[in-house]
Amino acid sequence: MMGQIVGAAIASHHPGLMQCEEFRRAMGAGEDSDLIAGYARLRERITAAKPDVVVIFDSHWFTTGYHLVDGGDHYEGTYLSDEMPWYLHGVPYRYRGHPELALAIEAVSRERGGFNRAVSHPDLGRHYATVNLIKHLWLELSDLPVVTASSCQNCDWPHFVTSGEAIGEAIRRSDLRVVLLASGALSHKFNGIDWKPKHPRIFHESNVSSPENVVSDKGAIELMQEGRHDLILDRWNDEYRRLPWEAFGAHYLQMLGAIGGTECRVKGEALSEYENARGTGNIHVWFDTQASSAAPAAAQGEGAL
Repeated sequence: MMGQIVGAAIASHHPGLMQCEEFRRAMGAGEDSDLIAGYARLRERITAAKPDVVVIFDSHWFTTGYHLVDGGDHYEGTYLSDEMPWYLHGVPYRYRGHPELALAIEAVSRERGGFNRAVSHPDLGRHYATVNLIKHLWLELSDLPVVTASSCQNCDWPHFVTSGEAIGEAIRRSDLRVVLLASGALSHKFNGIDWKPKHPRIFHESNVSSPENVVSDKGAIELMQEGRHDLILDRWNDEYRRLPWEAFGAHYLQMLGAIGGTECRVKGEALSEYENARGTGNIHVWFDTQASSAAPAAAQGEGAL
């Protein structure tokens, strides 16, 4: 039996979503963030896809020299953000990993001369790009194993695509049904510490760091909805790398590599409004990799970093 990628998504993880609803509504001028309702929509898609494993491309787990894949079999603890500890603290987590998939990803990458490596250490810290999605998508409650992949910071965009290709091939060689989650924002320029909102609803897109970033983000979302990932890659160095996207787009590029790279024509479905978070552009977009219009996620050759 051949393994399958049964769905994929770009998903926002911004820490403001971890605050209580009362505080979120205060930030939203009486309305909650639509990303919260979007999590419920994304949960429905994941449930319908019936995955055996979820792979999260974590745009906060920065590594150097290797694309790391977390190969532990169990994770449990209490999360404290060193970035925003005044409200992102005391978050309990408990979930399973999938060491066999992590090791399979490394094996395929080594076979191709690539740089994906599995790592397992009991003291290896968590990042909120993983923890926040696990909580909001109820992955603990569903008891789904989660495998996290890092964002290697000394890479150009083709290296991330190549990393994703190895991950996709490892999944195809398995007997697993897998959902991929690219955890992060699009444009990722923060507003200054003394910034004043342009709109009373903090989440409103007019509070994104610049009008140019809004236009660019929405253009990328439109191309995703059309399934034209090739055109996004064509513009990468001149536009999306320059903005830049969160983690230089590692989360999206690795996901894309796994589902077909430049040949991918899987259309995206927006599951939330496009919203601001401290100047960054955020949205949830689902890609139905099982749709009849989806191009097969064939291996993209043997080239590697």
